[in-house]
Amino acid sequence: MSAFTELAGLSAKVDRVVHMPRLEAPPDRPHPFVYFITIRNNSPSTVTIKGRKWVVTDSDGQRVVVEGDGVVGEFPRLEPGEHFSYNSYHTIGSDSVAEGAYFGVTTDGEPVFTRIPRFEMRVPVRSV
Repeated sequence: MSAFTELAGLSAKVDRVVHMPRLEAPPDRPHPFVYFITIRNNSPSTVTIKGRKWVVTDSDGQRVVVEGDGVVGEFPRLEPGEHFSYNSYHTIGSDSVAEGAYFGVTTDGEPVFTRIPRFEMRVPVRSV
């Protein structure tokens, strides 16, 4: 497969990030944050999103890389002018930032990507 190129008009926007302490989380990463994202295709090409890659970096500089097929179990096919909105979550142990990319393919077989804008997840301070 050839290299992925950034497709002009394909974009991702982080609509909202919410701390959700009631969600299940492992003991070493006890702070779940739900993020809401919209992927828009304002290019002239139809694009199918095939995968994603996240890089989550905590306040100590530790990085976790998350890669996978599709988006929340789907492979959205976006015609020009269409969008796909979804939500998912990350669990963190300390203040962190997340960023990444979605990878797709046009109907012509061209591998393309768009960046996921960087967003912060700040652990709320508990009052005593």
